[in-house]
Amino acid sequence: MKFRPLHDRVLLRRVEEENLTSGGIIIPDSAQEKPMEGEILAIGMGALNEKGVRVPLDVKVGDRVLFGKWSGTEIKIDDEELLIMKEADIMGIMEATGKKNARKAA
Repeated sequence: MKFRPLHDRVLLRRVEEENLTSGGIIIPDSAQEKPMEGEILAIGMGALNEKGVRVPLDVKVGDRVLFGKWSGTEIKIDDEELLIMKEADIMGIMEATGKKNARKAA
């Protein structure tokens, strides 16, 4: 099924965090909090301002974002749990840095 959010809403998938601590301890699913990081799957066209002009969203499909713990509404599409929320509930866009890539290479 294809889904397109309306106005200033976005559809995203939570990005699962590793269930292993830096010390090598495995954290069971029941003890983990839901991740507050996600990947944008679809975006709306933007909201209308007071003058009736459409304001485009700052995020785009594929962006990795950080959002509030209780933000959004959980929905299920094609047996996949996704979130739909307003762009205002997104706190920021996660951008890749060279440090993370250097750690993976080591």
